Amino acid sequence: MTHDSSPGTAAEAAVWALAMAAGNGPRYLRLVDFIESAVAQGTLAPGERVPAQRALATLLDVDLTTVTRGFNEARRRGLIEARGPLGTFIAAPRAELLQRVDLSMNIPPPPVGLAMDALLREGTSHVLMRSDADLLMTYHVGGGGRADCAAGAKWLQPMLGNVAPDRVAVCPGAQAALAALILAFTQPGETILAEPLLYPGLPHAAAQLGRSVQAVATDADGMRPDALEAACRKHGARLVYLNPTLQNPTTATMPESRRLQILRVAERCGARIVEDDPYWRFAAPGAPAPLARLAPQQVCYLATLSKTLSPGLRTAYLALPDTAAHARLLAALRAFSLMAAPLTNALATHWIEDGVAEQIFAGVKTEARERQRIAAQTLGVSAGAGIHLWYALPRYWHARDLAAAASTEGLAVAPSTAFEHGDPTADAIRISLGATGDRAQLQAALRRLSTLLASDRSSQAAFIV
Repeated sequence: MTHDSSPGTAAEAAVWALAMAAGNGPRYLRLVDFIESAVAQGTLAPGERVPAQRALATLLDVDLTTVTRGFNEARRRGLIEARGPLGTFIAAPRAELLQRVDLSMNIPPPPVGLAMDALLREGTSHVLMRSDADLLMTYHVGGGGRADCAAGAKWLQPMLGNVAPDRVAVCPGAQAALAALILAFTQPGETILAEPLLYPGLPHAAAQLGRSVQAVATDADGMRPDALEAACRKHGARLVYLNPTLQNPTTATMPESRRLQILRVAERCGARIVEDDPYWRFAAPGAPAPLARLAPQQVCYLATLSKTLSPGLRTAYLALPDTAAHARLLAALRAFSLMAAPLTNALATHWIEDGVAEQIFAGVKTEARERQRIAAQTLGVSAGAGIHLWYALPRYWHARDLAAAASTEGLAVAPSTAFEHGDPTADAIRISLGATGDRAQLQAALRRLSTLLASDRSSQAAFIV
């Protein structure tokens, strides 16, 4: 290209002219997505000069601000790099093999179009200006103050409708909430019922508290009502754990008809349901109503911000059936966690009340959708929703062997054995899409994983140093 950094040939101009031809969302993000896609496909090569911003704005018939915002975001993702007076160039790929890429930890991806560091600075500054620093550094009532519970009720409104704040408890994370629920509504030695594949934190908490978890048979729609009733009668269980929407790890969603059947069985058997529902917002619109919306008096509903905004907030909201259940929960929570951290609690409350939380989640959901698309293209699967996918392994791979082989490739994945409670299931892995820093890094990692999945190395001994 020429020194003025304008598209030097008709062919080069034609390539860049495609930047606005497809895609959704703001134009500056469509430009970034085009650069990312063109680099991945080899249409734009590392070291290639990028047109000057004014020239590109003229070519694309957009204003200069759009191109400037797009270039800033592309630099943040490591797609382009400025070289002073020489201009801007397509960046060389990062040395992925020098890093361990985590596809095992289920956390939300960075929200597209937002800078979390700036939001944190602005949010904490607002909290400090409007709060007494001494109050933020002292003990607070467990379960959250009035403002925190009101914010929790507001966050739960899309899932549950209007919830009275005095039925909401603010907890320091979902794991603490689950432990408190077990303490509040079961006795030592009792059995908790759950599906055979489930969030590993539940059986861990149950075992530490002297309870056991019994797997209940499932079918394509989730937990079977007949099997649940038989298990309730056999074990005298009073607590049933379900994650019915975009289930962790399988991503399955229980249809409403099955939800109603499960609720009827639980009511007949006198069992309370714990609905762990961190992913409902990713499935909406069109997701079935939560169990707690269908039968609020039977269900303790748990929604954590760790999967929708950030695990660093350590904030989860529990909606309890009534004030008596709320009091029992708080008494149990105080046994091991006096309160959630006041500063992050206040930040979460501010973000929810000010609308920032919804903005962050919208960015997270957009980014998660794009990462699901990348995973679908790279691994040859259907694009889903949420921040993870469930991949059934070829017959020559066992889950533990695949996870070990992936580790030698610098990849961390979660084998199905980590989620099993009961008889072994078909070999599979959970692939989490949010922990990688950017899409390019994720795509490179998924390509390496795809190559590994296609090669029968399951019988080879792992290389250990």
